[in-house]
Amino acid sequence: MLRGGLRGARWCGGLCSSLCLVGAGRSTLLRRPRALSAAFSSNGGGARSGGAPSAGASDVKPLDGVKILDLTRVLAGPFATMNLGDLGAEVIKVERPGAGDDTRAWGPPFAGTESVYFLSVNRNKKSIAINMKDSKGAKLIRELAAVSDVFVENYVPGKLAEIGLGYEDIQKIAPHIVYCSITGYGQTGPMVQRGGYDSIAAAVSGLMHITGHEDGEPVRAGVAMTDLATGLYTYGAIMAGLLQRYKTGKGLHIDCNLLSSQVACLTHVAANYLNCKIEGKRWGTAHGSIVPYQAFKTKDGYIVVGAGNDQQFVTVCKILNLPEVSKDSRYKTNTLRVENRKELIDILSTRFSEKATIEWLQLFEGSGVPYGPINNMQQVFSDPQVGSHQVFSVLHNGLVMKMDHPTAGRIAVPGPGVRYSDFAMSHPKPPPLVGQHTVEILKGTLGYEDDAIEELLRTGAVAQHEVR
Repeated sequence: MLRGGLRGARWCGGLCSSLCLVGAGRSTLLRRPRALSAAFSSNGGGARSGGAPSAGASDVKPLDGVKILDLTRVLAGPFATMNLGDLGAEVIKVERPGAGDDTRAWGPPFAGTESVYFLSVNRNKKSIAINMKDSKGAKLIRELAAVSDVFVENYVPGKLAEIGLGYEDIQKIAPHIVYCSITGYGQTGPMVQRGGYDSIAAAVSGLMHITGHEDGEPVRAGVAMTDLATGLYTYGAIMAGLLQRYKTGKGLHIDCNLLSSQVACLTHVAANYLNCKIEGKRWGTAHGSIVPYQAFKTKDGYIVVGAGNDQQFVTVCKILNLPEVSKDSRYKTNTLRVENRKELIDILSTRFSEKATIEWLQLFEGSGVPYGPINNMQQVFSDPQVGSHQVFSVLHNGLVMKMDHPTAGRIAVPGPGVRYSDFAMSHPKPPPLVGQHTVEILKGTLGYEDDAIEELLRTGAVAQHEVR
């Protein structure tokens, strides 16, 4: 049975779910993680001043003590919660008993029996397998929400409300909760009941219309950029929600969706249409407003060069030994270069085709002009010294995380793209097996006794994965 002790408690307004027992005009703080309480001044609302790191700061992460109940599947939601887990949050991933997250079946490739796709976006999480269609399972979700700071879900609007897990339901029992919904198209409107996948949202949002060769068919990006952008928006929105709760003492609902995220990321292409009624088009590797800014074919591969201003263009011409081009009145300014794009690109392309990629890389080194080769994955994750000249920083920047998985063995995944001066995102926990932490969470987080857990397991309301 569930141990008592929390009845009559209410939630203090803070970044983390600090339980306060209120009575007789006083409140007693039961839990206040040091990382979060230290991050803000005692008078509320202002960040602590001073640039010097405190003693032992490397052991403290920004979200230490924050508990996230994660009901998301596939990519956008798991990517967001993985990034929050990297910052110290305790992420409890709720999965279906047996099958778990949809992406567990996405393959090949597999590492042993584990989907590499799933492994790539689920580190630093615990998994509890709950049958939410069972009333006892839904009750467990509500109990976990009551002791969590953040509730994240990516169901079609209304589905969770049908089983008493919608925002209004959770808000009643956990007014402190930062409840984040990730959908395909938002909470209202004619498309609200449609499921959302990256490719469809990329098509509807216009991203596919502007992606691909200039005279070719629409193309899907090589990775699910709409999902990933939504995950990053979600990640930031949850952080903002926690800060808002710190200021107001109340939780809130956050609406993230694939369509809005991708339309927001159309930036200048959308602004071109909104302000000048210029329709977006496909440019291949080139740019509609900057010339030259694209890939050029070399003797043995490709090099991408971008001249973002007139001086950089002069430098490009000098490196290519085309001084007459930089002096040509047709190419004096970027506006003129855009107007005379075809003629200029033909001249530059002919010259780039005369040397190998490595030769051009050597010539551009130290020039101040942005440039780089088009690498395959083997080149991206090879030794920091690529070829005999070009140095890349993938390994130097700590972008590969290695972990020992209970069934897949040693695995490696791309790590977070940000580094911090005061703490390191090291020693990641491997992605969990389905229900690997069910009993641990029921006992440690909810205080269930063995007999109650055994009954839940027997009836199929929950499942525990036994690692062999």
